[in-house]
Amino acid sequence: MGPAAVAVADGRIAAVADYFDDLPSRKEVDLGETALLPGMVDVDAAVQAPGQLLSQGYARTTRAAAAGGITTLVVAPAPAQPAITSTEALRAHLHASASNSATHVAFLGGITPRSSSAELADLRANGVVGFACSLSDELMGLPALDDIHLSKSMAEVATMDVPIVVHAEDANELGTVVGPGNSALLAARPPRAERRGLERVLAAARSSGARVHISPFVAAECAAILAAARDIGIPVSAQTCPHYLCLPAEHVPDTDPSYRCRPPLRSDANRQALWNALLHGAESFGDVIVDSVGSGNRPGTGISAIRWTLPALWTAAQKRGCGLAELTQWTAQRPAELMGLATKGRIQVGYDADLVAFEPDTFQRVPASDGGPYRGRRLQGRVTGTWLCGIPVPSDADNDPSPRGGPLLSAYR
Repeated sequence: MGPAAVAVADGRIAAVADYFDDLPSRKEVDLGETALLPGMVDVDAAVQAPGQLLSQGYARTTRAAAAGGITTLVVAPAPAQPAITSTEALRAHLHASASNSATHVAFLGGITPRSSSAELADLRANGVVGFACSLSDELMGLPALDDIHLSKSMAEVATMDVPIVVHAEDANELGTVVGPGNSALLAARPPRAERRGLERVLAAARSSGARVHISPFVAAECAAILAAARDIGIPVSAQTCPHYLCLPAEHVPDTDPSYRCRPPLRSDANRQALWNALLHGAESFGDVIVDSVGSGNRPGTGISAIRWTLPALWTAAQKRGCGLAELTQWTAQRPAELMGLATKGRIQVGYDADLVAFEPDTFQRVPASDGGPYRGRRLQGRVTGTWLCGIPVPSDADNDPSPRGGPLLSAYR
């Protein structure tokens, strides 16, 4: 990475040249010392808060995402009304996103115990880029799958050559939440729920050959399980979220609802071990364990901080000696590869000109009115510009009424 000139034509990157090369163009934008990054690809992000119209959810979430450097949302099928478990529901999301999105949008199809082979095939034929399911109550609208339905669904998805995103907490290992705080969630949702869920998922993946993506991966003690599975050829990957990497349970207000999520925030020791799985998995286990980071956005039902995903992650990553190359691998390159988005995630000739101007040395204070877990915190790194296919998104992305992105279904057929 260094000084360079990037030429854009017809929405794609036409050339990547030396900064001083004379590239013919109608318009030139000089970012000076500001870094130019590939736009983030955010996998498994929910867009709709309870009581909110679907169109409002797409408008508000994608504008906040664009302001934070996310150019493609791979939308979780739930929580949402309707959950994306049928082609009718998918059409509703297509309609809502087409006229209201400030980013590109792709979709995950939801799998429930009632999903038939025909329904899954129809969802794929109509453009979903992957599927998602849950082993617990985390995704409202997606009831937990038992082992029979999990194995059956994985076998069907394996034939489509797309990933299946799994929330891996095992419902049978969850207790009753007694009290409003994060500590109550911790007591009710112990790490063994993730361990048992992973064991079930990996057993089904081994027999089916399905490509499995764990989201979110939180219990760092389970990293060795993932490593062992990869060693024997099970195609499994995992992503975590900035809040699990930045916010240890001991250091957040216990009763503040803005910190509540499922799985819950865990200990500082777990946070450090999670960083180890992200940074040094290849050294510790012979392979990368956690290979991507997504916002984990769950407006109204969990942590909602999509606008601060990039600066929050960078604030913690640069303290550990990471550079922008690692940042873009976690947030753009690997998520795009996982979801088969062949023209996303890199600044390279032929790729979509989904770009982000990022000032890595600039500090900013999250407004006290933000309402999320980073409010009032000082974060390092600031997004100063976002482009979708070479078209700039207005800097006031939260309030701008005009759509800039929309569904990407035609790219995947």
